[in-house]
Amino acid sequence: MPTDASIKLDQFLKWANVAQTGGEAKLLIQAGEVMVNGEVDTRRGRKLVEGDRVNVLGKTFIVQL
Repeated sequence: MPTDASIKLDQFLKWANVAQTGGEAKLLIQAGEVMVNGEVDTRRGRKLVEGDRVNVLGKTFIVQL
């Protein structure tokens, strides 16, 4: 398994069932509704790694790859 395991922010939102589609994930991210490690991030392609904290719509997820 590669040590650089990561998942893109928009893919993570779909995987976590926060967004049903890539388009919905894109809208949430661009609207500034998503925080990564305590900071708003508007980059759909932001690479998340193990242990990153994603907060969206009042819920917090910890990335586990």
